[in-house]
Amino acid sequence: MGCIVLGVTGGIAAYKAVDVARQLTVQGFSVKVVMTESATHLVGADTFRATTANPVALHLFGEDQGSIQHISLAREADLVIIAPATANILAKMAHGVADDLLSTTLLAVRSPLLVVPAMNTYMYEHPATQANLKKLRERGVRILGPEGGSLACGEEGKGRMVEPSEIVEAALEMLGLSSGLSGKRILVTAAGTREYIDPVRYISNRSSGKMGYALAEVAHLMGAEVVLVSGPTYLDAPQGVELVKVINAAEMRDAVMDKVSGCAAVVMAAAVADFTPQEMSEQKVKKGGRDSLALELEPTTDILKELEKHKETGQIVVGFAAETGDLKAKAKAKLDDKKVDLLVANDVSREDSGFDSEFNRAILLYKDGREMELDLMPKREMARYIWDAVLGLMDS
Repeated sequence: MGCIVLGVTGGIAAYKAVDVARQLTVQGFSVKVVMTESATHLVGADTFRATTANPVALHLFGEDQGSIQHISLAREADLVIIAPATANILAKMAHGVADDLLSTTLLAVRSPLLVVPAMNTYMYEHPATQANLKKLRERGVRILGPEGGSLACGEEGKGRMVEPSEIVEAALEMLGLSSGLSGKRILVTAAGTREYIDPVRYISNRSSGKMGYALAEVAHLMGAEVVLVSGPTYLDAPQGVELVKVINAAEMRDAVMDKVSGCAAVVMAAAVADFTPQEMSEQKVKKGGRDSLALELEPTTDILKELEKHKETGQIVVGFAAETGDLKAKAKAKLDDKKVDLLVANDVSREDSGFDSEFNRAILLYKDGREMELDLMPKREMARYIWDAVLGLMDS
């Protein structure tokens, strides 16, 4: 997942920022908290440290902070959230003041900015504050809130920070993780399978499962109820996803057929073995002076072909083609043979992408003849493109 920098300033709503950090962390983001000195009088830095499992940035200079941390934080950030945003930080942002770690970091940031004001009504309505907000909006900063209601000072009026869930929803939207799959059940397969020769040895492939896990993670962030059928892998299941673990191709076939009913989309990203030993030896096969060992293999069940027979009305089926050489021709042949709605084809012989890499490049082939080439990008980003393509098919 990406990195979100959460700036916490000295408003009484600072305690709500803990829940913002918690929800974003649960979603899988790396949350880096930057606190102003005033904020530390309201919430302890250790609370954020325990919530995010990351260090909390406090000082522009000091033994515990590098002198260019404001630059490293700005470079890491996929999104910066200021919550709560006091009148003071709004003024600093509007006028380019950089007199502490947070305000200095904000001058170096090039990622999107989400600012969540919270203050007394009179402070919020002051012409200076309104002018600062106007200036920030003109620069492309997104302002969320504030809301009306009871304030910490005992007065009623506009100035309350919006709820943490609304902040998280806005953050996901700004990162391109819309709620387009909300209410939909999705099935994703991932990783390779193991076809055992004996209790020790098996036939498998180099698939790590990273692409399938990214697809499951992003689908969940887009609001879907996700079932992830996974072969063996060292990856941890994304938060909020139902994980079904399998070992071999037969188990994967059974799990898919058991879970596919009622799914709006099925994305078969797993690298399922094409062949399995006809018989598995109950004992470890010994070398025993042999010059060679012959294995009798038989085809595994073609899960994609079987899905064609059980496909429900409106259900979108996405296949993957991991090829080596003549990518487009082989992918088109597979698209025609499997009768899927969308095929994601990638050349796994490339060193910069594919199996066990954090990156991928692919061609999306639609059954209606359309094509889309996706250049080298992180697998999580590619997952967004694939789900956008699936949403387009759902709406057509």
